[in-house]
Amino acid sequence: MTYVVTENCIKCKYTDCVDVCPVDCFREGPNFLVIDPDECIDCTLCVAECPVEAIYAEDDVPDDQADFIPLNAELSKTWRPIIEKKDALPDADDWASVKGKLDQLQR
Repeated sequence: MTYVVTENCIKCKYTDCVDVCPVDCFREGPNFLVIDPDECIDCTLCVAECPVEAIYAEDDVPDDQADFIPLNAELSKTWRPIIEKKDALPDADDWASVKGKLDQLQR
């Protein structure tokens, strides 16, 4: 089982999760993070660090977020690794509780 970043991360991109990842499995896009399923070791450390509760075990991803499982796998192949914490996006707090923002994802 791997972990998956879901919709809550879009337009927020808090990177607290990156800081605790022992295997550097996070990949960074313009306004979203993903987890490389081939690198994730299922340690669970990132889950508690995400301030917007965007990270789930693959088996626990809510049904309405299931599209993020293949999306993480796809984008992790082309996006660069992120290995250090960075500042969240400037308006992250405004977007943190917004639902239905998949159309805001920048590739």
